[in-house]
Amino acid sequence: MHPDGWTADKTATRTVIRAATGADVAAILGLVRELATFEREPDAVRTTEAQLHDALFRAEPSLFALVAARGDQVVGTAIWFVNFSTWTGRHGIYLEDLIVDAGERRSGIGGRLLRELARICVARGYGRLEWSVLDWNESALAFYRKLGAEAMSSWTVHRLSGQALTALAGSPSIPPNSARQPTERNLT
Repeated sequence: MHPDGWTADKTATRTVIRAATGADVAAILGLVRELATFEREPDAVRTTEAQLHDALFRAEPSLFALVAARGDQVVGTAIWFVNFSTWTGRHGIYLEDLIVDAGERRSGIGGRLLRELARICVARGYGRLEWSVLDWNESALAFYRKLGAEAMSSWTVHRLSGQALTALAGSPSIPPNSARQPTERNLT
């Protein structure tokens, strides 16, 4: 057992955690597709290498990635972005995806990626690191509990996409019984 709390072996000790580079994009997207298959959505990934590269490496990126690399092989990734809590007045990190190649799981790589994200949070004065996990993924839930993460069970994720997003964007006004949010259109 590694002193930091994960099972260490030769694989984990030869693996470097670093910021992603443009050369890593194809491997990162491959891991995203692997995750989609694991999450029973093998055809859901529509992102292209060009889109991912642009999101990660534009002049002012809003998406970031760490990789776990062994030589020139990417065996894990943490894809994240900065968020903000209006309650604490501090930024945080939202972890979009934590993916470790299936053959590398339980080698400590996931813990090392999360530890590096925690270090980034602390170094930048961010208040939290958060993410979503499927409720049926018991091994991930157990892993996160072991790290000290707490489930936000009183919160429910909501999403607008596809036709619902387009319809709301094109609607002339906010639906009845909804709090009216300020927009450029109604502030003038």
